[in-house]
Amino acid sequence: MEIGLIGLPYSGKATIFQTLLKHISSDQFGGKKNAEQGIVKVPDERLDLLTEMFNPKKKVNTAIEYHKVPGLEGEGAETKGLPAAFMTNLKNVDALLIMVRYFENEFYPHPFDRIDPAADIKFINEEFLISDLTIVEGRVEKLKKSILKTQLDKEKRELELMTRLKEQLEEEKAIREFDFSKAEQTILKGYQFITAKPILYVINISEDQIPDAEKIESSLSSFKTPMCEITTLSAEIEKEISELDSEDAVEFMNDLGIKESATDKLIRKSYELLGLISFFTVGEDECRSWTIRKGTKAQQAAGVIHSDLEKGFIRAETVHYEDLIANGSLTACKEKGVLRLEGKEYIVKDGDILNIRFNV
Repeated sequence: MEIGLIGLPYSGKATIFQTLLKHISSDQFGGKKNAEQGIVKVPDERLDLLTEMFNPKKKVNTAIEYHKVPGLEGEGAETKGLPAAFMTNLKNVDALLIMVRYFENEFYPHPFDRIDPAADIKFINEEFLISDLTIVEGRVEKLKKSILKTQLDKEKRELELMTRLKEQLEEEKAIREFDFSKAEQTILKGYQFITAKPILYVINISEDQIPDAEKIESSLSSFKTPMCEITTLSAEIEKEISELDSEDAVEFMNDLGIKESATDKLIRKSYELLGLISFFTVGEDECRSWTIRKGTKAQQAAGVIHSDLEKGFIRAETVHYEDLIANGSLTACKEKGVLRLEGKEYIVKDGDILNIRFNV
């Protein structure tokens, strides 16, 4: 999973990026126009306990790749659409994490000289709408000219879709808010539409605003539209917490009334936003977590592990994590009938442990 981390200047992008990575260094590719990238292991207590149980040679957490992307610079942005470098850096991300400022700091002035998160969110969304509309308008014109010569049904279908998108965007409706047929989804995959991507708005608050976090979220609830979520945190405080040892961090969080670290919260919210779950494979060599979308069938889940497993899928030996922990071993689970064989149509559940039987 890849997530683009963006926001207006002085919104807290760099601070939360450093917190997620637990250190400052990252892979940076050439200058201010390119993104910084960092990989974060997804913490999972279930995988930790499975590792203790099986004592494998290695433990492998699933991971999220964060891209801290410059280019959303407020009044300095290009007037017609977003910069090409910005679009390129966000081309392959699965979702956007948008930092939105709600703290005062005279040393780091807001680019619009205001502290108004609702206005910032509206400005960012307007930039996204303009960018997508620019792409759609250009494509509509090209298709119209091409159809006059070719009369291709494929181009006519695409023109119909692009015309509909143009109308939606002109009405300030994001592409993510609408349903599309499988054929239309195939067409859309070829574009870099920002308003089609899920968004997690992260409201960056100060330490003294932490007790009011729920009220702040509630005041911005109108932005919780399809595939858009809101959460709050204090990036500066979370960075301090990340630099403490585990015991001191827990004590500090308890003192401030913080129930969940920024890393855990943002990963959990991202999984919920994207409809993702985890399943596990276990054994003496390796205990590992894997990420799939809710509703994934066993055969497709096997393909996440290796394409040969999907191709030659026979059955999946399946037991849920809670049943394994309750019974203490796979042998005990088998004796009690909670370790079972499932076919290719079985819908994998969050926390399932799978052993794929296959023949290629």
